[in-house]
Amino acid sequence: MKFGIIKERKNPPDRRVVFSPQALVALKNQFPQAEIKVESSDIRVFSDDEYQQAGFEVTTDLSDCDVLFGVKEVPVDALIPNKKYFFFSHTIKKQPYNRTLLQAVLAKNIDLYDHETIVDDQYKRLIGFGRYAGIVGAYNGLRGFGLKYELFTIPKAETLSGKEALIAKLKRQILPPIKIVLTGKGKVAMGAKEILDGIKIKEVQPTDFLNKVYSEPVYTQIDVLDYNKRIDGNPSSKSDFYTNPTAYISDFERFSKVADVFMAGHFYGNDAPAILTREMLQAPDCNIRVVADISCDVDGPIACTIRASTIADPFFGYLPSEHKEVPYMHPAAIVVMSVDNLPCELPNDASVGFGEMFLKHVIPAFFTNDRDQLLARAQLTSKGKLTPRFAYLKEYVEGS
Repeated sequence: MKFGIIKERKNPPDRRVVFSPQALVALKNQFPQAEIKVESSDIRVFSDDEYQQAGFEVTTDLSDCDVLFGVKEVPVDALIPNKKYFFFSHTIKKQPYNRTLLQAVLAKNIDLYDHETIVDDQYKRLIGFGRYAGIVGAYNGLRGFGLKYELFTIPKAETLSGKEALIAKLKRQILPPIKIVLTGKGKVAMGAKEILDGIKIKEVQPTDFLNKVYSEPVYTQIDVLDYNKRIDGNPSSKSDFYTNPTAYISDFERFSKVADVFMAGHFYGNDAPAILTREMLQAPDCNIRVVADISCDVDGPIACTIRASTIADPFFGYLPSEHKEVPYMHPAAIVVMSVDNLPCELPNDASVGFGEMFLKHVIPAFFTNDRDQLLARAQLTSKGKLTPRFAYLKEYVEGS
């Protein structure tokens, strides 16, 4: 089996990679029979020299590789026919802007495996950059608070070396006794929690967060039943919420009345109720000053996320009274951070962590004849056709 690490070609440039040089060393040690080539890249966070020094061939030609690993979408003209590809295709939700990509994959007889579709036998995702989105998103949220209220100025995350450097910068700042509410319990939210815990912000229970006054910064981490309730007032449960999301309504307003900063790290499913509505934001007693929408669902459950922001320009202002964008220093503006590619700001950490997950969960399947069917579950296309799990994309591919 010959693996190839492809150069990222999507713009804006992405410096991440599936495997760091040391991760490839670990792969080779675990599976000596594997052959590995690395496509030369001038943007990757790890240089060509680092891969060569680790003992791997760096080349401009991967045509003899069986399996090709990338991070972002591969441009259509760069796809090599008759190969197996792994990358985030952003097609499984029928994204219109990538229809031509999936059409080209099928036309070129490519077997496509999407990182997002790599799941265990309970269909729980195994691979992703969510933790790093949470880490950077929490840092950006506090950075935005410091800028808005002219309390401190700290550099962008992308200029720092990694998580520990982010924590070191934040630790040097003095925060007033603000309240931070963090939604979610998955990888994104837990990444944000790493930052809050790292800078020693006190965690409190939701009830105390809502009812007590503190002389120091505090945060609370809440789950779906903390910010949703049944419309009919009957008892709720997680299983009921996930089965009957339309039977629920947001109960987040009690948090928006007391929180200064909202860090959105939740997963938002289809048909779930909006979380932070326009009406909540327009309420005279809304206390929220900064929203770090790490999940970044534009025009979704967070009403002030009216667009995605960028690493170059991460903050914009939201004027609740007019539901429109204004400069974030506008006196009545809520600061919104809605960068949709946050892990790109920590390319080294994100690549190292991703490679560890990939080596643990995915690579063994190539040497066990996919005994646990992990590759089979993840495969979108085979021999020029959609696989049964993804047959629902047929009309999307055909342009219907």
